[in-house]
Amino acid sequence: MEPAVLERFHSPGKGNGLRSRRRVRPGELLYRDAPFAYVLTKQQLGSVCERCLRRNENLHRCSQCKVAKYCGRSCQKEAWLDHKQECRCLKSIEPNFPPDSVRLAGRIVFKLLRQSVCPSERLYSFSDLQSNTERLSEEMKDGLRHLAQTLQLYLKTEIQDESQLPPAIDFFQIFTKNKRQLILVAEA
Repeated sequence: MEPAVLERFHSPGKGNGLRSRRRVRPGELLYRDAPFAYVLTKQQLGSVCERCLRRNENLHRCSQCKVAKYCGRSCQKEAWLDHKQECRCLKSIEPNFPPDSVRLAGRIVFKLLRQSVCPSERLYSFSDLQSNTERLSEEMKDGLRHLAQTLQLYLKTEIQDESQLPPAIDFFQIFTKNKRQLILVAEA
């Protein structure tokens, strides 16, 4: 279904949503698009291509970070724009490895900095996501602040001073904008 057939709406107390402007059949695909950002879970690394997400036993690893693995040159070239900065970050913190949510947030930051437009943003952009800060317990906020600090350390080779980032890029807010979405994408 094309985005023109879907409409955005706001439901007070529940957030934003999408609905069809026409009747749909059970099981009908309503919308499909490439994700804004994604990462493989730590458990999937090495068995799934970082670009096409196909399982493959004969993957070729990135010669720089030795973490990302690809089916071949074409997948590696297609992934390079998203992997280039991440690659330097991964190398800078070895032998440590960041949590999946921090890697995903890093990819979001790099994509926002490049101001690259993703087809999936035709309906919602990252900035349209609601922050759920007011619904979080103090314990959860502390955990997200810790993730934001981890993200800052992870990105330090690419972003030396967080204050130089545009105001729209707030490390803590990246984690509060639908944290469940971040986890689901990371585990997909």
